[in-house]
Parts: sequence; C-alpha cells; structure tokens
Amino acid sequence: MPPDLSQNRLLAALPVEERDRLIPHLQPVVFDFKEILYDVNEPIEYVYFLLSGIVSLVIVLEDGSLIEVCTIGHEGFVGIPVFLGADQAPNQALSQISGTALRMTAAAFKREVTPETILYNLLLRYTQAVLNQTSQMAACNKLHSLEERFCRWILMVQNGLGKDQFPLTQEFIAQMLGVRRASVSVVAAAIQKAELIQYSRGQITILDREGLEGTACECYSILKTEFDRLIGNDPKILP
Repeated sequence: MPPDLSQNRLLAALPVEERDRLIPHLQPVVFDFKEILYDVNEPIEYVYFLLSGIVSLVIVLEDGSLIEVCTIGHEGFVGIPVFLGADQAPNQALSQISGTALRMTAAAFKREVTPETILYNLLLRYTQAVLNQTSQMAACNKLHSLEERFCRWILMVQNGLGKDQFPLTQEFIAQMLGVRRASVSVVAAAIQKAELIQYSRGQITILDREGLEGTACECYSILKTEFDRLIGNDPKILP
C-alpha cells in the first residue's frame, strides 16, 4: 500500500501527479523519543516529511547542553540544509516526541525536487518560515519571561501534533528552553493552577487554548500568522 502523503501539510498541498512521482522514493519510518535524525556536522543521508510526532532543531554546545531553535511537526520537513545544497549542518535534528515520517534519501531528493516542481517552490516558502522562527526565537529567548516562552512553546508543539494531549517531561522542556528544571516546575505549576493545562506523570493536556494564547508572548501569534501566510492555512490549497 502506498504511503498516505495527506498527513504532511507540505505533501498534501501537491497535485496528484507530483505526489505520484515522489511515492516510489518515500519510505515510511518510525522515530523514537530523543532519536537523532541528523547530527552536528555529520553527513545528512535522509530528509524527512513528518506525519506525526515532533522534531526539534537544536544547538549543541561544547558542554553538551542544548537549546531549541526550531520546532517541526506534521506541517513540516527536516532537511533544509540538503534543500539549500549542503550535506551537513551545525545543528542537530532531535526527536522531541516519537512519531512517524516519510523518509527520502538526500540523493533522491536532490534529483526529484527541482526548481520546476511545486514542492521545490513550496519548500522555498517553508524555508522562509523556518528562518522566521529561528530569528524570532532568538529574540524570544532573550527578552521574554519563562512563563511566556513556556506557553508559546506548548502551543507550537500542539500545532505540530494536532492534538491536545502529549508526553513531555519537565527535564526535556527545560533542555529545549535552556533553563533549569526547577524553573520549569514552578512555571508549569502556576499555569496548571490557572487551569490552562493539566500536567501529570509526564503528560500535558491543554485545557484552555485561548488562555494559553493570552499568556504566551507575541512571538506565537507572529510565527503562526507568518507561517499561514507563507504555506497556506488549508493544506489542500497551494500557497
């Protein structure tokens, strides 16, 4: 049975003939929590169109600490360095929540996704959206409170998954936000007390999305508005 391309927002936007041409090159794969899809300054052998789960692009410092610079879910694609003509990157693609993807070899991707294809032009716009996210998050990490950043991050994860409940430990959240676990515990408790989320045994459930949006910094609405402008709010409509 051929893979279901409709679960990925980028692939779902393609006309049938272009999807059919890609299908022989797409391999369904499962990725686990904390699995590395590509590593720092290592050859990138595959690109991934996510169907479920969340992958973070992270900067890895010399002491081993991490900080997230981009969140990718079923709306997106892991492999922008390959799309831009590189074969490695100074960051790491790390699974934040286990899931599934359609994997394509870098060689096949370069051969099939050429400037005359719709996917190539869609990925140009997606790359701009990712650049917007990385630059906005640099400002966010510097200027906004942990509570605002926590809410922004939870909303972005929810968007990438398309569901209101998901597994996330405080330790991992702290790593992604570049703060101490104790600080995340305090913020998570306050947000739970406000009945915006329920957090128990490593499971987060969003109870009040509107309240989370009101508590998050403006970065969330800026990024969502710009992503929808570039990619399109309806995955079946080309931008």
